[in-house]
Amino acid sequence: MTRTFTSIEDLRSAIGQPIGPSAPLRVDQQRIDAFAEATGDRQWLHVDPARAAQGPYGTTVAHGYLTLSLISHFRQELLDFGFGTARINYGVEKVRFPAVLPAGSDVRATATVTAVSETPAGTAVTARYVLHADAEKPVCVAETIVLVTG
Repeated sequence: MTRTFTSIEDLRSAIGQPIGPSAPLRVDQQRIDAFAEATGDRQWLHVDPARAAQGPYGTTVAHGYLTLSLISHFRQELLDFGFGTARINYGVEKVRFPAVLPAGSDVRATATVTAVSETPAGTAVTARYVLHADAEKPVCVAETIVLVTG
C-alpha cells in the first residue's frame, strides 16, 4: 500500500496517520548470511543454524542492524515522494528491537509521518516505522529522517 505525497502540504496533512501495512518480506538464512559477510558480524547466533538450534531462540536470528536496514526497503513501498529529485538518509533516532527476527520470518511494516520541516538542505521528513514478524512484539521500532531535495 503505497501513499504518494505530491507536496510538502500533502505530507503535513498525513502527520500521525498510519500507512500500511506493507507486503511481507521474507528474511531467510541467505539474506542473513549475506549481511554477515558484508558487515563481518558472523556471530554464531546469526550464521550457525546447528548451534543456534540449541541456543535461546531455537534458530538463527537476523542481526539487529539487518532488521533496521529493512526500513529502506519498506520506505520505498510505503512512502512515495512525488516531489523533489533525491532522497537522502539523514539519520535514525529512537531505535529499539523489542523482539528477535527468526530466520525464515516474513516481516511487514507500517509507517507514520511524525514531522515535516524545511531545512537549507531540503524537506526533512521524520517517520516512525514499526516492523512486525510473527511475534506479538515488533522486531524493530525506529524513527528515520529523510531529506527530500531538489
